Amino acid sequence: MAGRPVRRVAITVLLVAACALVLAIVGVAWPTRLAEESPAAPPLADTPALVPTGLPAGEDAAPVTEPPTEPPPRTATILLGGDLLWHNTVWHSAAEDHARTGAGDRFDFDPMFAMLRPYVESADLAVCHEEVPFAAPGGPLHSYPVFAAPHQIAAWIGTMGWDACTTASNHSMDAGVDGIVRTADLLDRAGVAHVGTFRSAAERRDPVVLTTGDGVRVAIVAATYGLNGYVLPAGQEWAVAQLGDADDLLAQAGRARRAGADVVVAHVHWGTEYDHLPDAAQLALAEQLTASPDIDLVVGEHAHVVQPITRVNGTWVVYGMGNMVAQSELERPAAYEGITVRAEVTERPDGSWRVSGLSYLPTQWNHYVPGQPIRIQRATGAHLASIRSAVDGLGGNAGLLEQ
Repeated sequence: MAGRPVRRVAITVLLVAACALVLAIVGVAWPTRLAEESPAAPPLADTPALVPTGLPAGEDAAPVTEPPTEPPPRTATILLGGDLLWHNTVWHSAAEDHARTGAGDRFDFDPMFAMLRPYVESADLAVCHEEVPFAAPGGPLHSYPVFAAPHQIAAWIGTMGWDACTTASNHSMDAGVDGIVRTADLLDRAGVAHVGTFRSAAERRDPVVLTTGDGVRVAIVAATYGLNGYVLPAGQEWAVAQLGDADDLLAQAGRARRAGADVVVAHVHWGTEYDHLPDAAQLALAEQLTASPDIDLVVGEHAHVVQPITRVNGTWVVYGMGNMVAQSELERPAAYEGITVRAEVTERPDGSWRVSGLSYLPTQWNHYVPGQPIRIQRATGAHLASIRSAVDGLGGNAGLLEQ
């Protein structure tokens, strides 16, 4: 993928043979302890050289064969980002940057996201959340409350280094089924996998399993709590994965596991907007999802503010990553905050996998006004304190690290 020469991720689906695993054998330096020195014994006069038992004098002993060393367990890193919520002022900012740099097709999003690029590029697998559909090339473009974002964003997502995007949200039907199809087509063209909205019943049945360059197979499953009152057309109920209960996500996860996924990440669009604490529905669904052996990590979106990170039934749950970028009312400073989550997964001796480490990068950005384009940066001051407080809102996150 452009901008990431070291890593390559292949997309596989059900009934397609898995890629061959490439095992990297890494030398591990172990600490050693020196034996205490003792004085050498004096030589014995006229003493014949000692010969190993069973060997005639003058013949060498067979070389000692060292036992084979076990290779270290395989690992992979998965990066997950908050809502990409394309308010018109976000794309106006990118248009201003384009006028200055000449880069991009009418919009240059690179300066806005420059701080995040190294994190995206260094991950084995990077997953974004494209919350809104894309407009047709001729437009029209729409902002809140019914979105249709510039189609050029899809190509930028690919060049930024995102390997996949989840697309199930309350805005999935803002541009109808045509918008769902167009968004999927544009992401395909950009080389970006997608899950959560679908162009056919067959596409919905086939799990999206991504294979890292080291052969680790990671599946992403996704669903949304609702569609802002829109109803899917009769006969096209497959177009968006919705959360009537946990059954849909659990069924997706089961299909992914049967398709050979080593790790399954459940991505859920849920919760109450602008509330830092998970609501009762989130808590109940987290219990159900983490009780399944088919789900290894749960991450959430929709609240537009950061929500707690904790363990439920021993499984990490990131209730809400906030926004990656958006432009809300200035009276909502927490909506200008987000976290980007990095999960490390490690193979167990029995071949199963676990999330062995979790960390988050706290970010903030400015409100756009002409002459002051949006820049995402590491959170500081009151924004950082707000994020830390939200992340720790439920406790139970010993071992969680801040990047």
